[in-house]
Amino acid sequence: MKEIWDQWDDEVKQLFYFNYGDLSYLFDIKVDKKVDLVPTVEEYMALLRCPKIQIDKAYS
Repeated sequence: MKEIWDQWDDEVKQLFYFNYGDLSYLFDIKVDKKVDLVPTVEEYMALLRCPKIQIDKAYS
C-alpha cells in the first residue's frame, strides 16, 4: 500500500483522505512486529463493540 500511495499525486491522495480519513497516516508508522501487533484492551473493546470493560466477560 505504501508503494501505491507514493505513486499517487496530491489530488488522488486528497480524494483518498476525503473518503477514508486519517487511514493514510498509518502508512508512515514504523511497526515493531514483536510488540505493536498485539491488540490493546481498547482495541479489543472496539472490535467487540463494548462500551466499557466487563470483568466477568471472557475478553477481560
